[in-house]
Amino acid sequence: MAKMKAVQAAVLVMEKEGVTQAFGVPGAAINPMYSALRQRGSISHILARHVEGASHMAEGYTRAVAGNIGVCIGTSGPAGTDMITGLYSAWADSIPILCITGQAPRARLYKEDFQAVDIESISKPVTKWSVTVREPGQVPQVFQQAFHLMRSGRPGPVLVDLPFDVQMAEIEFDIDSYEPLTPYKPAATRAQIEKAIGMLQAAERPLIVAGGGVINADASDLLVRFAEATGVPVIPTLMGWGAIPDDHPLMAGMCGLQTSHRYGNATMLASDFVLGIGNRWANRHTGSVDVYTKGRKFVHVDIEPTQIGRVFTPDFGIVSDAKAALTLFVEVAEEMKAAGKLTDRREWAKSCIERKKTMLRKTNFDEVPMKPQRVYQCMNNNFSNDTCYVSTIGLSQIAAAQFLHVYNPRHWINCGQAGPLGWTIPAALGVRAADPTRKIVALSGDYDFQFMIEELAVGAQFKLPYIHIVVNNSYLGLIRQAQRGFEMDYCVQLAFDNINAGPDAGIESSYGVDHLKVVEGLGCKAIRVNKQEEIAPAIQRAEALMAEFSVPVVIEVMLERVTNIAMGTEIDNITEFEPLAEHPADAPTAVAAEMLD
Repeated sequence: MAKMKAVQAAVLVMEKEGVTQAFGVPGAAINPMYSALRQRGSISHILARHVEGASHMAEGYTRAVAGNIGVCIGTSGPAGTDMITGLYSAWADSIPILCITGQAPRARLYKEDFQAVDIESISKPVTKWSVTVREPGQVPQVFQQAFHLMRSGRPGPVLVDLPFDVQMAEIEFDIDSYEPLTPYKPAATRAQIEKAIGMLQAAERPLIVAGGGVINADASDLLVRFAEATGVPVIPTLMGWGAIPDDHPLMAGMCGLQTSHRYGNATMLASDFVLGIGNRWANRHTGSVDVYTKGRKFVHVDIEPTQIGRVFTPDFGIVSDAKAALTLFVEVAEEMKAAGKLTDRREWAKSCIERKKTMLRKTNFDEVPMKPQRVYQCMNNNFSNDTCYVSTIGLSQIAAAQFLHVYNPRHWINCGQAGPLGWTIPAALGVRAADPTRKIVALSGDYDFQFMIEELAVGAQFKLPYIHIVVNNSYLGLIRQAQRGFEMDYCVQLAFDNINAGPDAGIESSYGVDHLKVVEGLGCKAIRVNKQEEIAPAIQRAEALMAEFSVPVVIEVMLERVTNIAMGTEIDNITEFEPLAEHPADAPTAVAAEMLD
């Protein structure tokens, strides 16, 4: 067997496991790893400006393409603690990323050495596995196990911590005989699927709730086939958005307290049976369990055994990978359809479509400064159906889910559960690194944008172009809206009179930060928009600038300072702050599928 440094073996294992791209920030304690990466030259590296940014780039890279595993690398101490937010975001949404940290030499552990911290213990609650490798000979197998765990069962992140002397130690390792371990994925039995379909058959108004597990399993095509075979409408969760196209006649809308459609909530409340596949029954989707479950039966299919019954006990639970389950669901349903044994669901589906056509929120506002609803209407008009949206949290994201349209899996890239501000820019860069040809539009409020704005320099340096829409009301909008219940507007205002804004700055001079100057200082391009007539030309200009310079282009849209977006405490108790659509001209870009024959 060949002799090599342990860290060289780690790089060879990553190659065999399919890694071609990494994100990170080098440092003294991880320099041996960087030396091995440089020597091999097989794994490209993108230098982040912040290690948290690198972890979110790894997330975007994983989320963009089925089978990808993003890798982020950092030194000892603060690099690992900076990664915690990315690990939490990945863990919460079942996203496999590999975080690699350097560490002080083994002899200096637990002696308060410079930048030596017990990152293994710190990161355990937000990883599938966190390990400090204490023996050089274990390095290849630790990396092998890391990839095995990330891919097995419910996907998730792993952190591998490498003491400096472990990285440098010489070991014997035979990469030629190395093979990745086969991931473990539980699979439903035909008997379980037949029982579930039997329960669906007994229902009058059934629904399928499709979660992020459907997209993680690359099973969206099977979901659509199953829905079409049975005629059962689909409610995607926020993480499952795109698993069925928005304009599909069986796409019944999203349900929830915030990121939801009026027609989606109404259809959920009208149902009597729900088949959940690859979903968590997250509270922003369900609201209270009592309201969500009243009057309906549930079947829950999930890859993780402990998810079954975690939020509420279903009438029947199946532990299975979504793709394995849907393969059998399609097989059984198509056999039954061919034999004429499936219940006719056309009337129920028509009623769902009728709600989809009539229960709409108004978007066609003409006010200046702009209302956000009109911004999303303009985005629908000017971005094609193959656009991939990247967003994180805030009123900007909530309104996006209410008004934008998604037509393909992995074209809504969103950190659904953790929702860290600052996520959007690095995640969008990770998506671009994963797919150089995709049409990418990131969406941020002004505060999310400011959180990790320095990562735009990464897009400029490494030529990672995309369009970033920033809707600027100079507020922590979602928190301001939540503070209404406390009768306050406290510590959420970002506006100030910017002394550097000249007399030609216009409306933004009192909005505080001059984003255009910051963006341009980071090597990117920026355009400011004050009214809806300027959006289409701005998008055309942004596309031309991307083609010319291959850098991110920011379009900042100046909004009215205060807009409250529809949300509530229960799916049957949503407060609508703005006028509803009374006729088609009020919501001209809404998706209204044709009635089924």
